[in-house]
Amino acid sequence: MDRLIYTAVSGMNASMTRERVIASNMANAQTIGFRKEIIQATPMTLEGPQLEARAMTSTEVRGASMKEGAVTSTGNPLDVALDGDAMLAVQAYDGGEAYTRRGDLSVSVTGVIENGEGLPVLGDNGPVTVPPGSIVTIAPDGGVLVKDPATPEAPPVRLDRLKLVSTTGSKIEKDLAGQFRVSGGGALPVDENARLTPQALEQSNVNASEVLVEMISAQRLFEMRTKLIETAKQLDEGGARLMRIES
Repeated sequence: MDRLIYTAVSGMNASMTRERVIASNMANAQTIGFRKEIIQATPMTLEGPQLEARAMTSTEVRGASMKEGAVTSTGNPLDVALDGDAMLAVQAYDGGEAYTRRGDLSVSVTGVIENGEGLPVLGDNGPVTVPPGSIVTIAPDGGVLVKDPATPEAPPVRLDRLKLVSTTGSKIEKDLAGQFRVSGGGALPVDENARLTPQALEQSNVNASEVLVEMISAQRLFEMRTKLIETAKQLDEGGARLMRIES
């Protein structure tokens, strides 16, 4: 009976991991630039001197769907939607370089351009900083243009350029904070030809209705595996009763 229980419990753990990923996707269905997380379940057989009858399932998040989300116009001069497979370089919470598709930018009180998660956006020479009180716009090539409100008739000055990188040929993975990083460390190369759409935002690529169906399916599978354990218990108790019958 322990073989059946072992397999069922392993399946329940896999179902719980799947439900956590589905819940994360559902919670981020409205998050700007979010990429749907993907899990992979791998069957693993325990090897030993006896018959290899016990098996378990290893389930983990292996990556994210890079399918583009819908782009909506906002009219905000600091909003950007990245074209193609380009990504925006930001400074992660640990100080390292990370990448995201989230383009709801704003200027902090210290003049640093940040995205919607509060992460500083990187330029050619580190975090992009603009003079406080200046009028900031983003060009289609990622150029950061600033204008002094005291001289509105003067043309804008190109201060920096957003660091737009290419993911082509590089393996990236999603970290626990939701940003992408290069597998094994390192940085992605700058894509000089990358373009973006100003005054627009890319929405999450999560389909809420599909995720809801996945959640219902995962819950039903968990219930089925729970019933397997109950069945194993009943079979074990029935076998024990037979052993106690006097001949």
